[in-house]
Amino acid sequence: MNAFLIGATLSLISSATLAQQPADSSGLAITGYVEAYYTHDFTAPKTAQERPVFLYNHKRNREVNLNLAFVKAAYTNDRMRANLAVQVGTYPQYNYAAEQALVKNIFEANAGIKLSRNRNLWLDAGIFTSHIGFESAISKDCWTLTRSILAENSPYYLSGAKLTYTTDNGKWTLLGSVVNGWQRVKKLDGYSGPSLSTQVQYRPTATVTLNWSTFVGSDRPDSLRQGRLFSNLYAIINPAGRFGVIAGFDIGGDRKPVIGNGDNRRVGSGRYVWYSPVLIARYQTTGKSYVNGRVEYYDDRNGVIIGLAGFRTWGYSLGYDYAILPNALFRIEGKVYNSPNNATFETGAGLSRTNTSLTTSLAVSF
Repeated sequence: MNAFLIGATLSLISSATLAQQPADSSGLAITGYVEAYYTHDFTAPKTAQERPVFLYNHKRNREVNLNLAFVKAAYTNDRMRANLAVQVGTYPQYNYAAEQALVKNIFEANAGIKLSRNRNLWLDAGIFTSHIGFESAISKDCWTLTRSILAENSPYYLSGAKLTYTTDNGKWTLLGSVVNGWQRVKKLDGYSGPSLSTQVQYRPTATVTLNWSTFVGSDRPDSLRQGRLFSNLYAIINPAGRFGVIAGFDIGGDRKPVIGNGDNRRVGSGRYVWYSPVLIARYQTTGKSYVNGRVEYYDDRNGVIIGLAGFRTWGYSLGYDYAILPNALFRIEGKVYNSPNNATFETGAGLSRTNTSLTTSLAVSF
């Protein structure tokens, strides 16, 4: 889940930063991105072609494939801005599976107008990369090659309208939006909506970013009366330094569904809660390379988001990144999942409590 407003903060720095083509004199910029990958899941059966159900990036197993490729046109001037990006790859194949056919190939499509001549206040509408979270589908903008479980299972994109205000000194960003749902372009059938989402971001110095994002709405039909409350907190410390840390914590809850039929129907009491802490660190080994590591835990024992009852899983990863060229990045990452309470992961002989994989990728931007 990236966040639309902090992409520059999360990009690899110096020669490890992938270049983009600057805007021409008309305010129009054309950029692109291509990421190819290979993932080898050592736990899954040899015939299994997909990674575990809760993953959407680098999904295909034991084959060279394309995670995400897009071409983007961006127009901007003092009072207007617009973005259109068309995508292909296994990321949109799996993450946009519930959307209408035409929408599946839209990575971003939005237009905005500046509402004040003297203040940085914008109104934008359309399809956006999400402001919730510190990770996105664009691997080069993330500190690790693969995404954390919390990023894979919170919105990568949102559709609707938003107001964004940034203070003159750039330290505060405030965002409020009306969206069609929890990572939905087409509103869920049976849900009258809309949903609301907010962001408060504070950058007290160039080395610290503090963020709180929320979602209030539902991802269930109105008949179930399952309102959703969700909070995303994270801190990014020393992003451009030799050593940096990201600490994040997600927590959400869906109200328990309506119980019974007819005159006996009643709203469920309490909520099904899920939560996830994550810690990511990276260290710049040379001017062109980084090593990174991640520890995470995801608890969704009621299967609200993951869809697996009793899901409680630890994740550990260790990765290495090397910038072959300023706009070409090679990455490799080993990852282990451990579900101590349940045998969750498919093997050739049944189910296992652990899953081990190795992923490599080559990303090029222009």
